[in-house]
Amino acid sequence: MSGCLRSLARQSFKNIEIIVVDNASTDGSVEYIQSHFPLVKIIQNTENEGFAKANNIGYEASEGDYIFFLNNDTVVQSACISELVKLMRKSKDIGGVQSKILLMDDKTRLDSIGAFLTPTGFLYHFRFSQKDIRKYNREIPLYTAKGASMMFSRSVLESIKVDGEIFDSMYFAYFEETDLCHRIWVSGKRILYAPKAVVMHKMGATSGTMKNSLIQYHSFKNRIATYVKNLSLSKLLLILPFHILLCEGLAFASLYQGNVSLWKAINMAIWWNMRMWNRTMMQRQYIQEHIRRLSDNTFYPAIMRYPSMRYYLSFFGGAHDYEE
Repeated sequence: MSGCLRSLARQSFKNIEIIVVDNASTDGSVEYIQSHFPLVKIIQNTENEGFAKANNIGYEASEGDYIFFLNNDTVVQSACISELVKLMRKSKDIGGVQSKILLMDDKTRLDSIGAFLTPTGFLYHFRFSQKDIRKYNREIPLYTAKGASMMFSRSVLESIKVDGEIFDSMYFAYFEETDLCHRIWVSGKRILYAPKAVVMHKMGATSGTMKNSLIQYHSFKNRIATYVKNLSLSKLLLILPFHILLCEGLAFASLYQGNVSLWKAINMAIWWNMRMWNRTMMQRQYIQEHIRRLSDNTFYPAIMRYPSMRYYLSFFGGAHDYEE
């Protein structure tokens, strides 16, 4: 946290406000910030509200035209915010941008260059844990930015609120930024990668205390809900049944291998979506009637990728050695 705040204090872009939303921490971090960074605004939650709701709280307390969501386990290069704002101002159809995110422990490697949608429903995490090479130092449209470091314009965020929220607070953690970015695409705006804005990320430091079964539960349930809410009917009928089938296949394969917790997490995620179906469909109706400005076919070439089977085997196997 201290490294993150010190790096924000060294930004070349000076007109910023820093808001820290504390999710009921008990490690003395609030007292440390109050002592060493008195200009930082701190919002203390009485319990862990999760990523989505905490960011909603921070957003509502902010005043800027551009909102930079940043994990506390990051260090930001001095020109980062300037470069993000510069790209945001480049075109009126840019709704959000993600910085280049390098691994804190190996700055020659990328965290990822955002993610793309695939026909399977599982995301293609572009250049995940791969070398940072010059070939990709260009602005690239992304299906979704990564929540560790992303900026949006306030006007766009206000225009894609659902039930008064920018992030769905029912998500708690994982896939909340994808849900947000999908709404931005259907609203007629784009999400771009900003390679000149650089952030170092201690990957997994924030979520390291969560049980893997809980991570998988939230990932699977939020992914399904996001597609139900945001996809057009034709794309939903193409992607969702196949995705559910793959999820169940993965669940039973896990059970066969003795991983009962993953089997349980996936099926609990599907059951959650069944229980919350009415809420999700109400949100879908609002998004399709009041937020959607473009058909899926208009922007699908920009957000869809078709990785080979080797990518899925590499990613889900934990090897992360897939190269494009």
